[in-house]
Amino acid sequence: IGPRQAGKTTLCTQAFSHLPLVSLEPLDNRQYAHSDPRGFLDEHRQGVILDEAQHVPSLFSYLQEEVDRDPTPGRFIVTGSQHFGLIQDITQSLAGRTGVLTLLSATMDELQRFPKYPTGLMELLWTGGYLRIHDQGIPADLWLGDYVTTYVQRDVRQVLNITDLLAFTDYIKLCAGRASTVLNLSALGGDAGLSHNTARSWLSVLEASFICFRVPAWRPNLRKQIVRAPKLHFFDSGLLCRLLGLTDPGQLRHHPLRGNVFESWVASEVYKLCSQSGSMPRIYHYRDSRGLEVDLVLERPQGLVLVECKSAATVTGDMLRPLQTLASRVQDKLQPAKEPQLVLVYGGNDSFTREGVRVLSWRHLDSYNWW
Repeated sequence: IGPRQAGKTTLCTQAFSHLPLVSLEPLDNRQYAHSDPRGFLDEHRQGVILDEAQHVPSLFSYLQEEVDRDPTPGRFIVTGSQHFGLIQDITQSLAGRTGVLTLLSATMDELQRFPKYPTGLMELLWTGGYLRIHDQGIPADLWLGDYVTTYVQRDVRQVLNITDLLAFTDYIKLCAGRASTVLNLSALGGDAGLSHNTARSWLSVLEASFICFRVPAWRPNLRKQIVRAPKLHFFDSGLLCRLLGLTDPGQLRHHPLRGNVFESWVASEVYKLCSQSGSMPRIYHYRDSRGLEVDLVLERPQGLVLVECKSAATVTGDMLRPLQTLASRVQDKLQPAKEPQLVLVYGGNDSFTREGVRVLSWRHLDSYNWW
């Protein structure tokens, strides 16, 4: 599963080149699989890659019958670009018979394998990680604008009966303006002219289409009043920049939300790296009523990792203070045997250690063992 244009079909056809590919996007294939599922699967009894399988959810019940008849693993490779409903159908019909992998847009390490890849931070954030942009040299703002229109809005029609697509597009842009901030659905709905329930429902659609994700609040056993609302992040910084109306990387350098874009990019990179390792990302954020805030808190078997994200290229002592303050509280009251690791990801080029904090350049983000 994963967003459209993340490379799911290409990956599956290369990894399982011995299997035929059948896409359920065309109406004739979709109608055949829907009207005669047993006949459809009988034609592919030796194995098949079923692309965009969310279009025929009823097929999974018949797929269960076929898998139970012949449990040879790896015969059926199923892809889908909507988490919404697809996982529910798989869970109901194929529980215990499947492995689920998530393929998101490319990480920085993967982009560096293209002949021409973004070498500067602003260019990297503005371009994003969708593969076709880098593979075919398409201008990022043009491709991402078409992506919003062609894919996001089409998926919205299929998931929810949203007739006012202009209002939904405005809603996505409002979400982009709140990237890397604590989410207040009532305020978001009010600005969009929507009820709280509608704002929540529409946000679920964006999450189902792998456009954005929520990072829940970390709730340690400390006697402090913790802000419990999640933070909102976008999986692709290029798409986030497009929704913010940035038409070239230079605009991002002086944009008031540059730090938000950078933090969201770091959060998504960490999420992707953890996901690629096969581990479920356990990523949180911390904020208390007195203003202490740490951008990311990672729970790992070997201990906590506290992360601050600063887009500036110069490190100051104030950047380290929130990490050190929260670490002292955690060390005293939660895990005295496991000292948390402190990481500051910043917009400079050099990595080093200062006052017990690992200062990590954005260039070296993938060198850290996040999982």
